[in-house]
Amino acid sequence: MKVAKRSYDAVIVGAGGAGLRAALQLSEAGLKTAVLTKVFPTRSHTVAAQGGVAASLGNSTEDNWHWHMYDTVKGSDWLGDQDAIEFMCKKANEVVVELEHYGMPFDRLDNGKIYQRPFGGHSQNYGKTPVSRSCAAADRTGHAMLHALYQRNVRANTQFFVEWMALDLIRDADGDVVGVTAMEMETGEVSIFHAKATIFATGGAGRIYYSSTNAFINTGDGVGMAARAGVPLEDMEFWQFHPTGVAGAGVLITEGVRGEGGILRNSSGDRFMERYAPNLKDLASRDVVSRAMTTEINEGRGCGTDKDHVLLDITHLSPDTIMKRLPGIREISIQFAGIDPIKAPIPVVPTCHYQMGGIPTNYKGQVVAPKDGNASSPVAGFYAAGECACASVHGANRLGTNSLLDLLVFGKSAGETVVEDIKSGNLSLKALPEDAADLALARMARLENQTNGTDVHEVRLAMQRTMQKHAGVFRFSDLLKEGVTKIMEVAEQAKHTQIKDKSKVWNTARMEALELDNLIEVAKATMTSAEARKESRGAHVRDDAPDTAEFPNGRRDDEWLKHTLWYSEGNRLDYKPVNLQPMSEDVDPIALATRTY
Repeated sequence: MKVAKRSYDAVIVGAGGAGLRAALQLSEAGLKTAVLTKVFPTRSHTVAAQGGVAASLGNSTEDNWHWHMYDTVKGSDWLGDQDAIEFMCKKANEVVVELEHYGMPFDRLDNGKIYQRPFGGHSQNYGKTPVSRSCAAADRTGHAMLHALYQRNVRANTQFFVEWMALDLIRDADGDVVGVTAMEMETGEVSIFHAKATIFATGGAGRIYYSSTNAFINTGDGVGMAARAGVPLEDMEFWQFHPTGVAGAGVLITEGVRGEGGILRNSSGDRFMERYAPNLKDLASRDVVSRAMTTEINEGRGCGTDKDHVLLDITHLSPDTIMKRLPGIREISIQFAGIDPIKAPIPVVPTCHYQMGGIPTNYKGQVVAPKDGNASSPVAGFYAAGECACASVHGANRLGTNSLLDLLVFGKSAGETVVEDIKSGNLSLKALPEDAADLALARMARLENQTNGTDVHEVRLAMQRTMQKHAGVFRFSDLLKEGVTKIMEVAEQAKHTQIKDKSKVWNTARMEALELDNLIEVAKATMTSAEARKESRGAHVRDDAPDTAEFPNGRRDDEWLKHTLWYSEGNRLDYKPVNLQPMSEDVDPIALATRTY
């Protein structure tokens, strides 16, 4: 099969917040840039982000980046790398003001400054009192951001390939990345995108779970491609379950609801978060709130006929406040729960939301992987940003609104690094290997020719149910061991999928099968890494690592203060140390401490 080839200075896979921010940096620098995206850019999953973007502007309450850095390190349960965290928090104000100048329609205070609301885990004075740090555009911040960035890219003449799916990473004999293979979804034709630099900004993989706030497009494509190409995946055991998904539907109810004064209540009407987090209450970190909600439900204090959810109450807020600050949330509640939150509380339950781990990168956006004894050697020509990457600024648990900040800071940083590498001559257009398209073509042929195979939908459902049962909000030693065996069995089935439903549009069915190849890599990495980590930290809480005097919260810094690195080949694990040193010599590291709210 003849494969067409296109050549660029840079190819970006993904057109969400990180991809668009990186593309803008490249296009405005005059580089020939291609952006591949499965959906039209303004339909990327960033559009679903509601609550805001974190920046210590101090418009509503006193704030500074040191406090933001402290909150982020503490939120990460000390698994975040402090050089990358310092970089992100320092850059926050700059990228938010930049976005404002691009035309982002932030809500305003009476004095004209950007409106900021409180958010979970954000504090003044190193954890003492809540702070208003989240810069918001009502409850549609991601939507506004994506449109502002897309319009700016149109102005910069960025070239978009809409409804194209990247299939596999192309590496040469030296291990350098020289581009990707991709499929035009409408025709099924495969092309090679040959580039000096390849940036992955493919988002998360929340669809490995049965109940998720993630869109159906969030299938871990970049993470799966990296794993198949021999790049390790970092900290994949850490998945954030957002406390407030609509019960029965999984649709996100932003933390901004609690930032505006929303209260979580159990079946007795009690504000139960006062017992679990006396200082920050409903605005404690997400993993803390999710576990508190799950505990209330497990102990019989859940609401509804099946006592399987709790209630998010904003009936005490004025209708004007709800209509001004939370109009989208009211729509979601009416549409998906059948409840007007002005009149009655919203039924909510913890739902899989965010992938803390991913492709290992540094704060420059360079993908780093062990090579020749060097644990942080950049993979030439390969960069990543956003949820598919692990810088690692989120560690074991991400703070709300740090996700949109991550997209802006590291999307820009990856773009700046690529511009510098190309213009300095460090990156050139290296020759393609002769077998550049072979892996992608073989995967396509397997789907086309498979007989007596397994159904894609059945295998995907088996994967999602296995992940939901064996690696959920709380994790149990025996279930994790059983989960590793089961997910490997599902992975074996995924190797033999065939498309049985011939009534479906062919390329839709083919797309789902190719996405499953990526999802299953993420699922294997998650389950294997979770079973291996014999401690409780952040979003990863095990029954055999309880809260004790010797090990508060079940955290084992003596043995597990390190990042996991999972390799697809051999389903094996390696480790690397957490960077506890900030990037600047005059900035004090955030010392290890017990994490309480």
